[in-house]
Amino acid sequence: MSVTSPTSDTGHDWGLELTPRLAHFAAVARHEHVTRAAQELGVPQSTLSRALARLEDDLGVALFARRGRTVSLTPAGHTFRVAAERALAAVEQAAESVRSDADPATGKVAFGFLHTLGWETVPGLIRAFRAEHPGVRFALVQNYGEAMLERLAAGGLDLCLTSPIPDTAELAARGLVARRLDEQRLRLVVPDDHRLAARKRVRLAEAAEEPFVTLEPGYGMRRILEALCAQAGFQPRIAFEGEEAETIRGLVAAGLGVALLPPPAVPRPGVRELAVTAPRAVREIGLAWIDGRDPEPPPVAAFRRFLLARRGTLLG
Repeated sequence: MSVTSPTSDTGHDWGLELTPRLAHFAAVARHEHVTRAAQELGVPQSTLSRALARLEDDLGVALFARRGRTVSLTPAGHTFRVAAERALAAVEQAAESVRSDADPATGKVAFGFLHTLGWETVPGLIRAFRAEHPGVRFALVQNYGEAMLERLAAGGLDLCLTSPIPDTAELAARGLVARRLDEQRLRLVVPDDHRLAARKRVRLAEAAEEPFVTLEPGYGMRRILEALCAQAGFQPRIAFEGEEAETIRGLVAAGLGVALLPPPAVPRPGVRELAVTAPRAVREIGLAWIDGRDPEPPPVAAFRRFLLARRGTLLG
């Protein structure tokens, strides 16, 4: 496999050429003595001397003034030492960070989930998981399903909850896999003075002439609404679009339309939540992850097992 890296106008790829020799340079600069630096690094003195000479040849700059095995930095050497030590510290910090994130006891899980699961479901899951893994840390991302799947495929997430669950071919095209965890019944939300407000149950077709308030295109609930309305024999007339379920409920309470939504975490005044008897109005909640990731960081594997063990009871 070939790798193309940016190069300077002279054709040198300084990153690839210099990186292996930065530790050699920094050790000699620190000790101002080739022999002591070679002992610290565990390399032959001749190897270290050749590496320094080649570094200076490549740069076309003298970094050291030599007096036998004792050396001192030139002005250019002082400048280069600051940058070299900063670069080595950054590499060490990055290595320590990824090692820490993969630690089974104190590692980190980048976890994405839908806005509508953020009030109670996800905090409850994390609380239960950390009862057994108290040191594991989480980087939490709330977004709509499509955006999270893109981020997951790009490596920005370890796991994500999504709805609806894409088909196997769509997942495979992105290098992902998903498993169904649970389903959630959806409700027709109407203003409390609506003609249907006194009802407990409705058929979705009874709202065919109503203006709908819904989430924007790309959100899973928008796709589910359109699919269920098609099953009920009509195309929804969209009056308002939003990005968050509770805002949608507020618009319904203001009399601006009706909505199809999952149950709220806290009852919202000004609306009535009606069970939909036909078609069967549910949304599936799935867990997605990168297919064939090997090795999978231990804290990620542990949290994935924890979630899969709650299939059918995820939502309580």
